[in-house]
Amino acid sequence: MKSTSTFLKMKKEREPIAMMTAYDAPSAKAAAKAGMDIILVGDSVGMVVHGYDSTIPVTLDDMVLHSKAVRRGAPDTFVVTDLPFLTFNGDFGTTLSAVKKLMQQTGTNGVKLEGGGRTLSVIKRLTEAGVPVMGHLGLTPQSVGVLGGYKVQGKTEESANRLVEEAKIIEENGAFALVLECVPRQLAAHISSLLNIPVIGIGAGAETDGQVLVFHDAIGFSDGFSPKFVKQYANIQNDIEVALTDYVNEVKQLTFPGTEHTFTMDENTLEKLYGGIRS
Repeated sequence: MKSTSTFLKMKKEREPIAMMTAYDAPSAKAAAKAGMDIILVGDSVGMVVHGYDSTIPVTLDDMVLHSKAVRRGAPDTFVVTDLPFLTFNGDFGTTLSAVKKLMQQTGTNGVKLEGGGRTLSVIKRLTEAGVPVMGHLGLTPQSVGVLGGYKVQGKTEESANRLVEEAKIIEENGAFALVLECVPRQLAAHISSLLNIPVIGIGAGAETDGQVLVFHDAIGFSDGFSPKFVKQYANIQNDIEVALTDYVNEVKQLTFPGTEHTFTMDENTLEKLYGGIRS
């Protein structure tokens, strides 16, 4: 299994880091077989899997459940789990309890915290406690209500400078990596060049130290809006719809199940049970 030191070495040697967000054992297993360096159990599970319109309703127990599933599917892959909404913004003891529960019950290797501001000091305290922490700046879905929606961040001089400074502090406070989401590629490249820790982009251009996409987005397992920064490497949603339509039609037309999908009994046993085959 890779480690935080592996990712620092990959950054130094300019080897791009491939990260994927996954939520269950089958998708984690597929990601691991593909050679994924990191699997992120994102709180985006609330929108992608549970049908919420934001990540806000996702609970710690939800993250524990999905992290356990991912770990079972990818036992030898480095896994990071999102800390959900308001689990790291108040009393540090509460945060520590949440992290302890996640790491001890699921086997996740680290946690990801969204945002700057007060989050920066939490990163420091967690790393001092021995917790591998990944930062997350730019578009932070847990804060969309404050940010005014899902918009590109860091487009003004003031906001760009703030992201640069927060990125530096995240590194200084001990984080092993940083996710930059929905920021101009020039800014992402600049931040990547300033930091010694890996910067993993999503909607942040090609000059970061790695990339992350959501499993469902990458394979086209979605019937909704697809952001500009997503590349679909397959379109299984269409294949699924065709397959399920075929199933419904065959059930209605009595062509499924066929004899090849059916079990039978010995005639002597049937005779004893029911007096022979009845038509």
